[in-house]
Amino acid sequence: MAEFPTEGSKPPPFSLPRDGGGEVSLKDFKGRKLVLYFYPKANTEGCTKEAMAFNALRGAFEAADTAILGVSADPVKAQDRFKAKYDLAFPLASDETQAMLEAYGVWVEKSMYGRKFMGIRRATLLIGRNGKVAKAWPNVKVAGHAEEVLAAAQAV
Repeated sequence: MAEFPTEGSKPPPFSLPRDGGGEVSLKDFKGRKLVLYFYPKANTEGCTKEAMAFNALRGAFEAADTAILGVSADPVKAQDRFKAKYDLAFPLASDETQAMLEAYGVWVEKSMYGRKFMGIRRATLLIGRNGKVAKAWPNVKVAGHAEEVLAAAQAV
């Protein structure tokens, strides 16, 4: 399995189906900063809080010339419902094959109540205008995270 990208590294290229149809690729953000955040499942408590926190700060991210992209393994239809329900103003990508999630090292074995299963580790990357990872958060706790990422985006 691939390792989570580290600061200074070049993240793997990707092209994924996105909410509303069409595709979104890493190259779509060339020359801009990008918050690439991975979340386990749309419409769950932690993922909803995280998405809403990023959404609430979207104006400040835009002022810092920073785009936001959320990625999960949910189907596009689930992404569409999640985006509409919470009026999210940034794209959500779907990786049902987990190929991109594996390439980024966030498709991992998890366990809950003694049961082991594969799932997404909540993680975030801030990719700089130069296309390299400016900051990496491999294990995210939702509370205060969007604010921390914003501060990093403003500093880069």
